Amino acid sequence: FAGCERGGRQCRAGAGGAGSARRAAMEVMNMMEQPIKVTEWQQTYTYDSGIHSGVNTQVPSVSSKCIGDDDDLYAKQYTIKTTTYREAGGQGLGPAAAADMESQLAMTRAQRVRAAMYPETVEDRSLLMTTHIEGQQTNVQRLAEPSQMLKSAIVHLINYQDDAELATRAIPELTKLLNDEDPVVVSKAAMIVNQLSKKEASRRALMQSPQIVAAVVRAMQNTSDLDTARCTTSILHNLSHHREGLLAIFKSGGIPALVRMLSSPVESVLFYAITTLHNLLLYQEGAKMAVRLADGLQKMVPLLNKNNPKFLAITTDCLQLLAYGNQESKLIILANGGPQALVQIMRSYTYEKLLWTTSRVLKVLSVCPSNKPAIVEAGGMQALGKHLTSSSRGSYRTACGP
Repeated sequence: FAGCERGGRQCRAGAGGAGSARRAAMEVMNMMEQPIKVTEWQQTYTYDSGIHSGVNTQVPSVSSKCIGDDDDLYAKQYTIKTTTYREAGGQGLGPAAAADMESQLAMTRAQRVRAAMYPETVEDRSLLMTTHIEGQQTNVQRLAEPSQMLKSAIVHLINYQDDAELATRAIPELTKLLNDEDPVVVSKAAMIVNQLSKKEASRRALMQSPQIVAAVVRAMQNTSDLDTARCTTSILHNLSHHREGLLAIFKSGGIPALVRMLSSPVESVLFYAITTLHNLLLYQEGAKMAVRLADGLQKMVPLLNKNNPKFLAITTDCLQLLAYGNQESKLIILANGGPQALVQIMRSYTYEKLLWTTSRVLKVLSVCPSNKPAIVEAGGMQALGKHLTSSSRGSYRTACGP
């Protein structure tokens, strides 16, 4: 009996050991038969917890060990799934895109703000955060706008100071070159000064130097070179936009030189000259008398035969400024065929500003006993009446009938 009892215990123990082995094998089989979702950190940045897939949560190292113990036996009994994020277009992120996203996410908050506010300090342009929705700015980009505006203002101030200092240092030498006897040297110097006059800072430096303004006027008066004439008249035109510049031109004797330029065959020279004279007549005291003494009226009236409406509008306004309250000027306009040319303009053009300035001149001339019959004979009544009944806006309707 003792032997049988020991044999029974051994049989039961053997049966129990066999059952445990079978249970362990079945668990392994069950585990291997279930799909395992594998995700790699470098590609997807997260592990599947099993919430969505239903896979039992297991430690990755344990799972990999179980799989690797008997690879040949279970090679056909499990599958590996990889989860990847997809862009809006449906294409998976490639290695380059994933690396770029990782580098952007790795940037600290200070780096992102610095890159948005001062992008020129970032060596690697790929690190700049881009707008996620096309046409819309990120919050950091919106916050960076004031600093960008401040930076732009500082850059402009630095450039302004640089332009002023450059012009101030160059003015003495340029003055000598403008007074040179060689016309080629004068022409080159005039080109340089013309470029300086186009920038506000250097233009103010030029206005504050009576010597260089006088040198420009002399060069304009004495030159027969068309390029030099164009550059010098352009310089005075740029200076005439400031009262300080108008005074510098007036004191340097610029009005007679500008009147001389009204005979130039170059359209740009004519434009610069007439607009500069117009600014002088409007804002510079003593300019009207200086233009009359320089025979400016005799030069301006023939310009009424030009065919540029805007040029004619400036010219007729100059005539009105000179003729108003001055009988001698009215007679000079009459002697040079002014009434006929003015009436012809009223007949031929529809540019409203030109019609307005021309009607103002006719109104001023109509109070002169000598000009009145000349206007009537030229057909002024019909020309003015045509615009009095016009449906267009007519500020020029204030013109008086002769």
